[in-house]
Amino acid sequence: MTRAIALVRESLVSAWAQPVASLVAIVMVAGMCASVLLTTGRTVGAEQAVIGSIDSAGTRSIVVSANPAAGLSPSVLDRIANLDGVEWAGAFGSARDSTNALIPDGTKVPTRLAWSYNFERLGVPAAEALPGSTAWASEAALEQLGMLSGFGGVVLDEGEMYAVAGKVDTPDYLSILEPLVLIPQRSDEPTDAHVSVLVVIASRPDLVSPVAQAVHSVLAVDDPSAVKVSTSESLATLRALIEGQLGTFGRSLVIVIFALTAVLVTAILYGLVMLRRKDFGRRRALGASRGLIIGLLLVQMSALSTAGAVLGTTAAIASLKISGDPLPSLEFFVALNILAISVGCLAALLPAIAASRRDPLKELRVP
Repeated sequence: MTRAIALVRESLVSAWAQPVASLVAIVMVAGMCASVLLTTGRTVGAEQAVIGSIDSAGTRSIVVSANPAAGLSPSVLDRIANLDGVEWAGAFGSARDSTNALIPDGTKVPTRLAWSYNFERLGVPAAEALPGSTAWASEAALEQLGMLSGFGGVVLDEGEMYAVAGKVDTPDYLSILEPLVLIPQRSDEPTDAHVSVLVVIASRPDLVSPVAQAVHSVLAVDDPSAVKVSTSESLATLRALIEGQLGTFGRSLVIVIFALTAVLVTAILYGLVMLRRKDFGRRRALGASRGLIIGLLLVQMSALSTAGAVLGTTAAIASLKISGDPLPSLEFFVALNILAISVGCLAALLPAIAASRRDPLKELRVP
């Protein structure tokens, strides 16, 4: 531990003793990081923003619409639960008009029976006080019903009454059901009700097509012609295309920038090693091993690369913020800094090996 601390201290002292050379190395690495962030980083940020926008439209959704003649039963959820690649599934009955129990002539809002093994995803508690007897409404439905407090009661046209227990979160893939009032049902109880809309969410966009085929195969309907399956496969394909094209462009540009910087840093360090060859010769004559010389230069370059990476990243983030461009993810920043420091160390390896091989007798010989 003591030797390691001494090596780090000596490396920092050597870097401080050569302000011009150290500043050049820091500027080179900082410029490398800033160039990557202002080019590839900006592209990655835009890519993530576009993909996020596409994802918000539901690139992983599969919607099955069924007429009453299809005879689609809520038991389909039991079969879907055995399929791989399914993140969530929910079944909804036919829409029935309901009004605010306190406003008989008020606006009618569609109300549906609902089945799912994960109502918590929609903001409905897992354990209800009165299962099958309470309703949950979306914000749009509550507004139309005139329930500004989020609570009340609804009456169906058939006369059934349900207490509205709270607000349900309506994700993008359920926007087709808006305004939505749902009455959660127990999935483990037999029922004669029919499913009008079945929504399945694939775990990944690329699984939309195979999951859709698997869902279609387990519907077990009476009349297949009364069922329509629609997917977001086109959005998923577009997502993959955008990610693939921008990703390829970004990787190519990063490789070019890092390779060019590595060559320049190697050339600069090699020149500095030649200028300090007598210093390295004296160290070798005083008993310094080749490994010590290599370690000295690598630690020195690691410190300079770290300083340059932090400086370049900070400057690039400020520039992107000022211009209003989207920032890439935190993982991108971390990976970039690690790669920049690694490139700096690799660039210093060849000059370090050259310095360790200097013959002390030759370097210390007096003409």
